[in-house]
Amino acid sequence: MAARSRRGVFTRSPVLCVRTSMAIMSGMLMASSLDAETSTIGRTWPIAEPDALSEIEGRAAQVPDMKAAFGPRERWSAMKAATLGIARADRNRTVVPFYTLDQDIRLQDGKLLYAKGYSFNPLAYVSLPQRLFVVHPRDLDWALRTARPADFILLAAGSPGDADAITLGERHSRALFLLEERVKTRLGLTVAPVIVAQAGQKLVLTEVDRSKTDRRAAR
Repeated sequence: MAARSRRGVFTRSPVLCVRTSMAIMSGMLMASSLDAETSTIGRTWPIAEPDALSEIEGRAAQVPDMKAAFGPRERWSAMKAATLGIARADRNRTVVPFYTLDQDIRLQDGKLLYAKGYSFNPLAYVSLPQRLFVVHPRDLDWALRTARPADFILLAAGSPGDADAITLGERHSRALFLLEERVKTRLGLTVAPVIVAQAGQKLVLTEVDRSKTDRRAAR
């Protein structure tokens, strides 16, 4: 747009002048940034270190096939979980997980601090913020629906043909743990499913009859 001056000469509009100046400045900045992206300042050297990703992939390719070396995972002794019965009734009971020292505990100077055979309750000193869900593989879906993200899910021994803990964890994108015999003994577990939670200086074991939960869900 142009405007006529008092002398009859056409001049550029102030708005047009501003827009033109801004366009010129934008072009200069863009050209400057393009130069900065393609310019090389100072001396350069080729990268001597090998590519980290290629090195990791190369090392991974050298790892022996565990299945070929040790057989199917379900046969590994480390994948054997403790056995539990099936909960036939809803029941709550409490357990105090006393621990007895199997050796003397001494200070650095050799002074005896706690003698072998000393018993104490660990819950008097530490807290268990998360709950433990102990289930058979067949009840895993229920545990996944019921447990909070921070809760631990422990798998007891299942039936023949059940997928192993690693496969189930990968399938559900959730960390799963095997129920070990020593944990079973320490917690006094006899059946599953059972939810273990701390209440003060004791553990509350909530045994769940899954047949009742299924009937309630079907109503």
